[in-house]
Amino acid sequence: MYELSAKNDRLIWNGGRNREEELLANCYFNSMKLAMDNGIRSIAFPSISTGVYSFPVELAAKIAVHTVNRFLQDNPDCFDLVEWVLFDTHTESVYESEVDKIYNK
Repeated sequence: MYELSAKNDRLIWNGGRNREEELLANCYFNSMKLAMDNGIRSIAFPSISTGVYSFPVELAAKIAVHTVNRFLQDNPDCFDLVEWVLFDTHTESVYESEVDKIYNK
């Protein structure tokens, strides 16, 4: 298990005025790249910044799921497992809906 320091960086939603969407996508992409570069074959993600930092869940889920999907398409054999660790049923249903849009068309 790896524990990565956030170095006091916080992705706080400010209405999209501060490149929050791009920064969120980078969180997922860079985490997956770091895992891949270190031979880690499974990774779990929370819904980053959707709690106290107020990132809208629907937008965050779309960004997260699409970023992870793009990474997996570009690196098809690098992960055995990618999973979401979500803190409530609403967030879970939003992520499930985004996953279904991609994988269960």
